[in-house]
Amino acid sequence: MRPFPLQQPRQGDHRALAVRVSASVLAMALAGSALAAACAPRAASCAPASQSPCTGRNPCASRNPCSAKGGCSATPAKNPCAAKNPCAAKNPCAGKNPCTPKPGAAAPNPCAAKRVTRPANYRPYQGSPAELQGYGKQLYGDAQLSSNGLSCESCHQDGALFQAGFTQPYPHEVAMARERFGLSQVFLDEMVQICMVAPMASQPLDWRSKELAALTAYVTSLQQGFGAQ
Repeated sequence: MRPFPLQQPRQGDHRALAVRVSASVLAMALAGSALAAACAPRAASCAPASQSPCTGRNPCASRNPCSAKGGCSATPAKNPCAAKNPCAAKNPCAGKNPCTPKPGAAAPNPCAAKRVTRPANYRPYQGSPAELQGYGKQLYGDAQLSSNGLSCESCHQDGALFQAGFTQPYPHEVAMARERFGLSQVFLDEMVQICMVAPMASQPLDWRSKELAALTAYVTSLQQGFGAQ
C-alpha cells in the first residue's frame, strides 16, 4: 500500500490555527480567574494555620479587667480591692460623751440662760401624776425630741451620769447649769430644759406644755428611786 502523500498546509490554514489557539488560551485564562474567585471564600479555611486570618490574636484572650495590674509579673501591683475598709474608720459614736460638761469651755452665755430659766408668772401644766409619769417615761427614751439622735435615756440610762447631788431637793446647784449657763441653782423643770438645749441640741419645750410637765414628773420618780439606792 502506498502511503498517502502529506499535504503541505496552506498559508490560510496557519492563520486559522493561530486564531483557534489564541481563543483557547484566552478562555482558559478567564475560566481560571472565575474559578479563583469562586474558591476565594474557602481559601482562608484551607490555608495553613500560620496564614489563616482566624489564627490572629484572640480578642477574648485579652487581659482580665478584674485582675490586678501586672498579674504575671514577678512583683504584682497592689490590689485596688484591698484598699482600707471605709467601715473600719474611726467610730464617730466613740467620741467624748456630749452629755458631760467640757472642762475649760467658753464662758456661759447670759442670753442662753434666759431660754432655760422659768419665765415670770410661770404656771406648769397640771394633770394626773400617774398619767404624767407614764407619758414622761415614754418621752424619756424618745430621740425625736433632739436634733442629734440623743434622748434623755442616752445619757442617763440606768441612772448613769446622775451626780450625788441629784438626790437633793430642787432647786440646787448642778455643774452643767453653772458651767454652760451661769446658773447657780436650778429647778428640775429648768434642768430638763437645759438637757433639751445643750446635750440634745434642740429647742426648749413650751413652759406650759404637757411634755415638760410629764418629763419633770418622770425624772422626779427617778430622783426618788436614785436616793433609795
